[in-house]
Amino acid sequence: MKKIGFFQELRRNWILFLMLLPTLAFFIINCYLPMFGIYYAFTRFTFGKGLFGGQFVGFDNFAYLFKSNTVWRLTANTLAYNFVFIVVGNFLQILVAVLLSLMTGKWYRKISQSVMLLPYFVSYVVVGTLAYNFFNYDYGMLNTLLKSWQLNPVDLYSNTTAFPFVIVFFQVWKGLGYGTIIYLAAILGIDTDLYEASSLDGANIFQQIRHITLPLLKPTFIILFLYSIGSILKGQFELFYQLVGMNGNLYATTDILDTYVYRALVGGSNFGMGTAAGVYQSVFGFILIVVVNWFIKRRHPEYALF
Repeated sequence: MKKIGFFQELRRNWILFLMLLPTLAFFIINCYLPMFGIYYAFTRFTFGKGLFGGQFVGFDNFAYLFKSNTVWRLTANTLAYNFVFIVVGNFLQILVAVLLSLMTGKWYRKISQSVMLLPYFVSYVVVGTLAYNFFNYDYGMLNTLLKSWQLNPVDLYSNTTAFPFVIVFFQVWKGLGYGTIIYLAAILGIDTDLYEASSLDGANIFQQIRHITLPLLKPTFIILFLYSIGSILKGQFELFYQLVGMNGNLYATTDILDTYVYRALVGGSNFGMGTAAGVYQSVFGFILIVVVNWFIKRRHPEYALF
């Protein structure tokens, strides 16, 4: 059979290629062109000298970054938060998806899906406003209730131990519905004959979940896990910025690499340092996803991304 060349394929399916152009342009403009900004990680950039007028300093920015204690604290915070997001988020998403799949009333299932999906479309600005109005020390809903019960108010915005739980709660709450729908779609795609055969063999609902549902969710979980691992060193900047902002009281346990890069870029004095931190994030994530994908490919080649 004669192999079809690219230009022949282009002439044959030009409409499909035309539909692909907006997506291709989006990735080129927003993902590939910004890669040239890596140059600034090797310079001492100053705005007064223009885009390419900064002094070339080689790896000095990286050396200073890794010699300081800051980068290791930021890395530890970012990894810890994303690890908790992945573990807690996937556990609850699978749990809720399994429970929804057991519901016999389709209308109730659809209503539940819609209600749970709503937080996913809520802006992080709204999330930050909700959190502030709920936890504010002076007039927040929480402290208003505590005062009405003759209890001492709590100042979460200066509590470095408790506030990380607030961040985890809002992130898991926001992503619960979206992840649940993905897992639910995978569950509904499982052949019902498997459940019927197991019922005839005397399996109860818990045994069906353990031996049929969960094993068949493995491909979906692995793909989502790999995508999450690739960005494990990239925090949810919008979430942290809206909840924490410039509150230095919480930096010890809530400062991540993304917020550090943001402050470096906004301040303007450490532009090269911020870019170096961003390059560090990208390289770390790339290496990690290649390593994890290699391990998965050795044990389950059919589940690997590449």
